[in-house]
Amino acid sequence: MFQLSPSNKSYWLSQLCESNYAKLLDLIPELHGLPATAMASADGKPALHIRLLERCPYTLSLELTHSFSGGFDALFEPALKLRVYLDARAVEVLSDQERPFVLDALQDDATPKRIMDYKWTLNYFLSRWLDHCLINRYRFEVSESRELEFGFGG
Repeated sequence: MFQLSPSNKSYWLSQLCESNYAKLLDLIPELHGLPATAMASADGKPALHIRLLERCPYTLSLELTHSFSGGFDALFEPALKLRVYLDARAVEVLSDQERPFVLDALQDDATPKRIMDYKWTLNYFLSRWLDHCLINRYRFEVSESRELEFGFGG
């Protein structure tokens, strides 16, 4: 499987995070007015859920996931925790259900190169996933969304 791996990852990671912000805005046009939970659907596709974890003046922390099946045996995957920098217009993946926060994952082996590679992998995945969601016409309409109770993540 091909994965883009640029030589100047620091620069391209910042570009990727800014691009992901623009894609997230396409997915959630009213990002600033996001309720605690919301759901988007696309024809015959798994529901896309978003949960607001924290709202600060310049940042939002969110969890974004698909819901496969329903009821108590629902599978929520992938489940990404995101930090949205409203002032910088960028989105950064903090963790997913498979990989913990960067310093927890790398612990003693947290060299700058390993940290950058780890962050690049998570944010590149987000870029591809957001592309998938937009191609399949998922959209969160905050003014029309229903608040839901669901239990994914932690």
